[in-house]
Amino acid sequence: MIYQLYQAQADVMAPIRSLARAGSAILRQFDLGALTPPAMRHASALFDMISDSRLTHRRPPFGIDTVRLDNGRIGTGAVPVGEVPVGQVPVGEVAVTEVAADATPFGTLLHFRKETPVRQPRVLLVAPMSGHFATLLRGTVRTMLPEHDVYITDWKNARDIGVEHGGFGVDAFVAHLIRFLEVMGPGSHMVAVCQPAVAALAAAAVMAGTGNRAQPRSMTLMAGPIDTRVKPTQVNVMAQQRSIAWFERNVIGAVPRRYAGSGRRVYPGFVQLSAFVSMNLDRHLDAHLGQFRALVSGNDEAAAAHRRFYNEYRAVMDLPAEFYLETVKRVFQDHDLPLGRFTYRGEAVRPAAIRRTAILTVEGERDDICANGQTMAALELCSGVPISMRRHHLQTGVGHYGVFSGKRWTNEIYPLVREMIQATS
Repeated sequence: MIYQLYQAQADVMAPIRSLARAGSAILRQFDLGALTPPAMRHASALFDMISDSRLTHRRPPFGIDTVRLDNGRIGTGAVPVGEVPVGQVPVGEVAVTEVAADATPFGTLLHFRKETPVRQPRVLLVAPMSGHFATLLRGTVRTMLPEHDVYITDWKNARDIGVEHGGFGVDAFVAHLIRFLEVMGPGSHMVAVCQPAVAALAAAAVMAGTGNRAQPRSMTLMAGPIDTRVKPTQVNVMAQQRSIAWFERNVIGAVPRRYAGSGRRVYPGFVQLSAFVSMNLDRHLDAHLGQFRALVSGNDEAAAAHRRFYNEYRAVMDLPAEFYLETVKRVFQDHDLPLGRFTYRGEAVRPAAIRRTAILTVEGERDDICANGQTMAALELCSGVPISMRRHHLQTGVGHYGVFSGKRWTNEIYPLVREMIQATS
């Protein structure tokens, strides 16, 4: 019922937004610059904000068509092909092509292929399945592309996946990571952002335990809930206060008939977005008030920046119900991984079996979603990895998103990730 109510509301608002869009276009035709009456500017700004307020359910484009290379950057950590010396690597913009290296009904292994005469370290960037699309890591990809051969887990919107493809739980997530690493081949590296840190660690442990040749050479876990018993955040407390039956009754819905996934039980992306917004409601209200002022004053640059952020933020993805409920129970309620009870296809997962994969954990000082210490707990679990191959970094001055996006990520965190990859390539 929850999904049907949302869809009814969206259907009612669609013509209202269309009218607002038309009204804004008409008012812009009569824009006289500084001579425009204040009331007209306010009305135009209001119409713009109404027309921009809708949620979308399609993945936005990554929009990375080229990347700039230079001798210093492309040569660092790269392995020459044949006899091509690093000094002869072309400088300038190189085309980037998105290629599906592998695909299942639930996700695509998306390769950002570059035409370069050198082989660079292959990196699997594991995007979260948490209500937003993998494009949330667009900035992460941009930063890593010049010096790495980047692949990403491009998860699909569950409402577009037919019920005939079955369910998708935590084990399926782990299986996808193992499969994708095998497709990429031995010698690859893995960087997991936020929620999938648990699955990434489990996948590495399973591969180590079976002697899989494609087990990653290094694994970077960024702001991930490895042990949520450490300094529980509001997110952790909320997960603990409710039973799984409560979550199933109140936040799980069935996809409406008009979509390919009709009848599939999902945790809707709009519910997750509402939860994110409620955690920082004042910040979002201030941002929208600022947008109104920017539109009224004609500050096009500020208005465009606001739109870019919220267009991405309001692009929501539904999660398979099995994956969401199992994650709540196994990660946030039962703490299976740190307590040694995590299983994969019925078999115990032993992080201590990891011996050849170097590990870097990264946390943000001001992270209110994944508290300091929750990700670092992975280092103790991976006791089989030599101490010299285990490293932790606490980034000052950033919250959750600052760990993988923005200036601090690019200038302070990424160099450490690059160093880990280079040292183990």
